[in-house]
Amino acid sequence: MSRVLAPSDSAPVAAADKVAAARLAREAASLRRRRQTMAPVFTAIAVTVMVVISISFARSVGLVAPLWGAAGLAVVVWLRTSTGRMYDLSFAGLIAMGMAAGNFLIGNDTAHTAMFTAANMLDVAMAVWIARRFAPTLNLATVEGATRFLLGAALVAPIPAALLSSGALYLLDGTNPIQSAQTWWFGHALSIAIIGSFGLSLTKREIARLRAPAVALEAAVLMALLSVGSWIVFVHLDVQLSFLILPILLLIAVRLRMLGVTAALLIITILAVGGSMKGHGPFAGDFSRADQALMAQLLVLLGYLPIMLVAALLEERDRLSDRAKLGQVRAEKASAAKSRLLANVAHEIKSPVGGIIGIGELWQGGQLGPINDTQTEMAAMVVKTARQVETLAHDLLDVARAESGDVRVELRPTDVPGVLEDVRRATALRPEATELRLEVVTEGDGLVALADSQRLNQIITNLASNAVKYGSSGGLVTFRACRVHDAVRVEVSDQGPGLSLEKQAQLFEPFNRLGLERSTIEGHGIGLALAKRLVELQGGSIGVISTPGEGATFWIELPAA
Repeated sequence: MSRVLAPSDSAPVAAADKVAAARLAREAASLRRRRQTMAPVFTAIAVTVMVVISISFARSVGLVAPLWGAAGLAVVVWLRTSTGRMYDLSFAGLIAMGMAAGNFLIGNDTAHTAMFTAANMLDVAMAVWIARRFAPTLNLATVEGATRFLLGAALVAPIPAALLSSGALYLLDGTNPIQSAQTWWFGHALSIAIIGSFGLSLTKREIARLRAPAVALEAAVLMALLSVGSWIVFVHLDVQLSFLILPILLLIAVRLRMLGVTAALLIITILAVGGSMKGHGPFAGDFSRADQALMAQLLVLLGYLPIMLVAALLEERDRLSDRAKLGQVRAEKASAAKSRLLANVAHEIKSPVGGIIGIGELWQGGQLGPINDTQTEMAAMVVKTARQVETLAHDLLDVARAESGDVRVELRPTDVPGVLEDVRRATALRPEATELRLEVVTEGDGLVALADSQRLNQIITNLASNAVKYGSSGGLVTFRACRVHDAVRVEVSDQGPGLSLEKQAQLFEPFNRLGLERSTIEGHGIGLALAKRLVELQGGSIGVISTPGEGATFWIELPAA
């Protein structure tokens, strides 16, 4: 049996909900803190393992390690988990311990361990500082962000450590300092550029996207294809076929964006540099092992790494496209709301205005009782004003319907000169046209447009009304029709004051009277906006040609029948 909670019962329930929500928030915060606390420890352990693997593999072929993932891992975890200066000091200390432990485990003496640990920490610290200074957002989904990170944190940051390590190795072991510096620089640059970028790209949004079965399957297929292709090119064969990897990498950039490209580059780097250290791949036979490793590093850095910028460009385009679509949806919603408002206002206006016109006409005709001359004049003014409001209501309805797509046009062959003559005759009856000469000029035969004759008459009437109102000082209004390619062109020209370029740009905006709101010329700024909508619905175009002081020519072009 259920019961309805009384108001007095709902308060304890709400309080209990708040307590539960607060408890969950505290637990989530505590979990985040624990993860943050453990991140440096796990990173230090991972760094130790990677140091051991890198040095062991390099020693097996007698080289300075050209593959060095520890630096990239330390940089990305440091950047993503840092909470302040104390955390930075603790993280740096643990990473230094991991570096030193790896060197001791691999058998390095104290001098080499101290030197390598110091150089690696200089490398990592420089990369973190440069990334924070020159790429503070750590957003690789933009071309600028990716470029700043790659140039600063990946390419520039390892240089001081490369110089330090090469000089120390020369003093300790007599190794070639130039070759040592190159190997260190390129290896650590690859590590930070690829592992660092992969870690920064591994966001919740990307992980959520990969959970979609279709995306996950596509990613698995592309990565498998890349892995097989890279193994064949860099490990199995000893011929120059490295160009075959580029199309696959570009396809991954297009389909999987930055996360996919960085993962693909990680696979390519391991196989390309590792294969060259073993004497395989496109550079086998022509160079020493050290030179082969160097050439493989350069191939990845200069040949494949720029594809990251392509992925960043695509990410940026996607984001801008999403913003544009969102803006378009908002604009369409706002336009629909405006159209509904206009339609509602117009409907609300029409009914009372009709009653006002009827009463005014009865009053003006003396059917409501005897009236004098002053009352007759006032009644006429009431009727005239009410009719203007009625016309405005009809125009508002037309604008609302045109913007919402509710206006239907029936396109059929329409005799344009006949429409112009009808408009000329109607315009000549207007009081403000008594001092004007109205002319119709037709150039050529076959001036038949595919249009809605009623709407075309409405459009040209609007243009003629403007020409009469604003161009009355010129004394002449010309209606012209001619053939332009596969269209019929209609022009309405006046000899009024003309329009500046700035006003022409605003001409077809609804409710914009171009600063004439307080002039004696009547109008509401709707006619031209409505004309533009109606012309576009009929597959045509509309525009104006005008020079200040030389009048204006409004034109429309409609498909010829």
